[in-house]
Amino acid sequence: MESVVGAAIVRDGLVLAARRSAPPELAGRWEFPGGKVEAGERPADALVRELLEELGCSIEVTGWLAGTAPIGTSHVLSVATAALVDGEPVPTEHDLVRWLGADELDDLDWLDPDRPFLPELRSLLSRCSL
Repeated sequence: MESVVGAAIVRDGLVLAARRSAPPELAGRWEFPGGKVEAGERPADALVRELLEELGCSIEVTGWLAGTAPIGTSHVLSVATAALVDGEPVPTEHDLVRWLGADELDDLDWLDPDRPFLPELRSLLSRCSL
């Protein structure tokens, strides 16, 4: 199984979601931005690289959400929590990004592999906003 990593970028009690523009069957659905881990690359390094490519911003991985989720039969997704270090996210491979509070996570049509991470993220965001 090939590894795919996503970033739950958290700022001020909100998390960043990105809306897919391709491929057509996934367009319009939401995900945690990220991508494939290349051979010999650490997952955290892959996330830093992918976010710079996809959103033009630098992040720092601050932890990992529990578990993994399958993407089809050949890939597995892990999601990290992250903080913005430099720049503001500007979508290039997505058509829209949104900052969401814990109470807004269910408002979006998330990709199936991203959904298992929402309960833990909701709890994390709720603690951030206390």
